[in-house]
Amino acid sequence: MTQNQAFEAPPFSCRHCGAQVVHLFADLGLTPLCQTQIAPHRFNEPESFFPLQAYVCGRCWLVQLRDCVSSSDVFTDDYPYFSSFSSSWVQHAKRYVDSMVERLGLSADSLVMELACNDGYLLQHFSPYGVPVLGVEPSRSVARAAVARGIPTEMVFFGLETARGLRERYGAADLITGNNVLAHVPDINDFLAGVAWALRAGGTVTFEFPHLLNLMRHNQFDTIYHEHFSYLSLHAVLGVFATAGLAVYDVEVLPTHGGSLRVFGQLEDGHHPVSERVAALLADEVAAGLLAVSTYTAFAEQARATKRDILSFLIDARRNGKRVAGYGAPGKGNTLLNYCGVGTDMLDFTVDANPAKQWTFTPGSRIPIFPPDHIRQAKPDYLFILPWNLKDEIMAQTGYIREWGGQWVTPIPWPQVWPAAGDACAPREPGSQG
Repeated sequence: MTQNQAFEAPPFSCRHCGAQVVHLFADLGLTPLCQTQIAPHRFNEPESFFPLQAYVCGRCWLVQLRDCVSSSDVFTDDYPYFSSFSSSWVQHAKRYVDSMVERLGLSADSLVMELACNDGYLLQHFSPYGVPVLGVEPSRSVARAAVARGIPTEMVFFGLETARGLRERYGAADLITGNNVLAHVPDINDFLAGVAWALRAGGTVTFEFPHLLNLMRHNQFDTIYHEHFSYLSLHAVLGVFATAGLAVYDVEVLPTHGGSLRVFGQLEDGHHPVSERVAALLADEVAAGLLAVSTYTAFAEQARATKRDILSFLIDARRNGKRVAGYGAPGKGNTLLNYCGVGTDMLDFTVDANPAKQWTFTPGSRIPIFPPDHIRQAKPDYLFILPWNLKDEIMAQTGYIREWGGQWVTPIPWPQVWPAAGDACAPREPGSQG
């Protein structure tokens, strides 16, 4: 091996098709688990870091992490992510419920099952329609919040064995839904086999997930973290569905989470006609190169270029005497902070609306997390929005920073400053230093 040759990690088996996976998609170094905020009394204790490397399978095109963290380590009893703290996400869920009740004719004789129901942010909206619901949520902290809302909730990890028990107790579901859960399951084949078992003949399953194509186009490397075992294109989803005896019959393109898909599925012998949108989106993915290994392996440099831009912005801000504070402590933010090596030398603090995260520290980077009203006290020059997908909501909530000339910054796809007037700076190309 010469000095310039890189060490190559040994291949591993694809979590879906079993092929040998060798093609590196992104290497984000060593990071802690993204939702493990550090309590003050543990500040000086050691912390566990894990390799954060994503690869693409050249057979089924599933982008995936190596198995180095178990789901039980990630989704613990005190899991701190509560969906209801984002008002725009709750409204998104309500619009979904309204549309599905009308589209599928759901009634008091139906059953809706949500996988990873979190704190009941979505299922609560079926109540006015009188539609029976069942939540499935393995993390007791958020599951208890769903129960408190009056939502029947099974606190278990979902899979084929679980599905058999749920169908026996509650019957088959007319609608099974899961928002941002398909990427979170390590055994995606067992998970979808459970969906097929729990779904009523003629029923529908919907999943929402960030579209891999947008992750690549917009440098969204920070959406890679240990909670996300898989990163999904429509091509990959068709494959994992087919293995489980499911078929996609429609797809919608959504603006959420930086650009997501909502797929509609049924049992493989279902009666729903296949929408033309499925073929159209598959064609878009082919045109974008998602069936070529070279497209995936080129992404690593995009991530490195954005990292350099983020560091350049923060270093220049500090050199010019500017105060920079963060907004939010999301999983994606912790990937970004750790990959870029950002600590309190560049970001004074961050804030979060979730009380479970307040008065703790971000994992790895050890940046203090305060309640949002701390922004008024500190009066930072820049508010660095870590959950950049909620930019509009956060800018509306923190419009008061205009009082002292404060500005907002979004780091993805590259750092952009949003002036006090509320208009974005002129866009520029990734990797530039302007």
